[in-house]
Amino acid sequence: MTPVEAPRDCRLCPRLAAYRDDVAVEHPDWFNGAVASFGDPDASFLIVGLAPGVTGANRTGRPFTGDFAGGLLYETLAKFGWATDNFDARPDDGLVLKDAMVTNAVRCVPPQNKPVGAEINQCRDFLVARMAGLPQLKRVLCLGKIAHDSTVRALGGRVAAYKFAHAAKHDIGGLTLWDSYHCSRYNTNTGRLTVPMFEDVFAAINADIRR
Repeated sequence: MTPVEAPRDCRLCPRLAAYRDDVAVEHPDWFNGAVASFGDPDASFLIVGLAPGVTGANRTGRPFTGDFAGGLLYETLAKFGWATDNFDARPDDGLVLKDAMVTNAVRCVPPQNKPVGAEINQCRDFLVARMAGLPQLKRVLCLGKIAHDSTVRALGGRVAAYKFAHAAKHDIGGLTLWDSYHCSRYNTNTGRLTVPMFEDVFAAINADIRR
């Protein structure tokens, strides 16, 4: 039976393990391990990102903590009532998620932030177990196409039947799945994703809950 979290020293993906080892030589004080999910163990709302960033979650040990994407994500979660408003980009900042949890499709940092297909597939068992371990889970938000595709497959769906698009909504496996472009600095700098666009997805999720 697959545990809901990968062991910190997970070495199932040789390329990712080797990259972590290389980063650890230069930065031995960083977390440098498989990053566990963060949030409410009874969450009804799961946010699935791509993978830890090398200077973000790989450094701090908490998803979306220590880089631009995390600041935007947690500020937005707080604005819409899913988190307390005390995010300070460090794992001991006292941030608490309310009925929400954050995880990644791939638990270890990949070179150039680009996991390969075999690594995504290898890590999917942890995503399946993570979702199964949330008995109150009702909705999932996927940040980016890789997270979307892996989540659809984790739920037993065919990717072709659930096309990724920003602000798209899908019903699959008894859950409601939402999509957003990833809240990375690259996407916001290029205008692919704006703060209002990102917030609109959360507003739609909250409105759907009220209905």
